[in-house]
Amino acid sequence: MKIERATTPSAKTAPVLGVEISLLAMEETLDFIDQRIAARSLGLIVTADATGLMIARRDPEFAEILRQAALVTPDSAGVVWALKRQGIVAQRVSGVDLVDRLCARSADHGYRIYFLGAAPGVAERAAERMRLRHPGCNIVGAQHGYFPSESDEIVAQQVAEAKPDILFVAMGMPRQEKFIHKIQGIVGAPIAMGVGGSFDVLSGRTRRAPVLIQKLHAEWLWRLLLNPKKFQKVRELPGFVRAVLKSQR
Repeated sequence: MKIERATTPSAKTAPVLGVEISLLAMEETLDFIDQRIAARSLGLIVTADATGLMIARRDPEFAEILRQAALVTPDSAGVVWALKRQGIVAQRVSGVDLVDRLCARSADHGYRIYFLGAAPGVAERAAERMRLRHPGCNIVGAQHGYFPSESDEIVAQQVAEAKPDILFVAMGMPRQEKFIHKIQGIVGAPIAMGVGGSFDVLSGRTRRAPVLIQKLHAEWLWRLLLNPKKFQKVRELPGFVRAVLKSQR
């Protein structure tokens, strides 16, 4: 299935390592999503960090999915920095913030939301907390992401029964985007978005960095301190910096 690329004038973008990154601020991104849902056109939204862009450089399938995405938002200080190197001031639009804001929006707009992914029990707990945080939040289903790729279409058919307008998938990059690309036509959700570790944060399983650390653009260090297994992701950062500097010579 081909994911639709945004063509509206409001979808301003700029390239970072060959990927068109959205320059829409958070409120503009939310308005864009409203428009896509109203149009009932299928679209993948990718929240891209530096690691994701480096994965795309060595994974042609993933790179093509990013090219087809409706929107690729800057979800790290590294991507925002790369845009700043071009003289572009962009606002970080993260997956966890988009999930939270869209859950709040669903209470007003009636959007049907589905949480899919993370370890058993995590998506359900995240959904419970979002319903408490945003009364009226319309989460119509939640289930874990611990199933083999051979079951992708079976799971998609189960999700489709809930008729979601928005599907959040937390499986890690690039698995979540490849999953969405494969099954969005089955599910029929106008908006599908990979959200990485967002359910862990929203469920309370993982603490998000304090606001001060976020403002210092050091969330990567906070995540590494909480989970040393994240070191593999951090190892990508020097390569990302070198690649950006080389591409902008």
